[in-house]
Amino acid sequence: MALYAITYKYVDDAEKLGEVRPSHRAYLTGLLENGQNLASGPLTTAGPNTALLIFQADSIEQAAALSDDDPMVANGLVAERHVQEWNIVIGGFSH
Repeated sequence: MALYAITYKYVDDAEKLGEVRPSHRAYLTGLLENGQNLASGPLTTAGPNTALLIFQADSIEQAAALSDDDPMVANGLVAERHVQEWNIVIGGFSH
């Protein structure tokens, strides 16, 4: 399995984001429990409404599919998304 860094830039709609956030967090918690989400959370210096997710998957397509099922993505609340394989050389996630 490889690691994938996924970045989200959310739409500027605090009300809708707030409505979907509980199901988004529940979904990511489920992925955490089964080992597919290693870490996720907001990027605090990248501007408002941005996040980083670190997924473990068999392929970039599988990582993207996991992201597609995120309620934030499924409800059209992610304006931009980038999925990139992350080759960790040094650090806590390295194999």
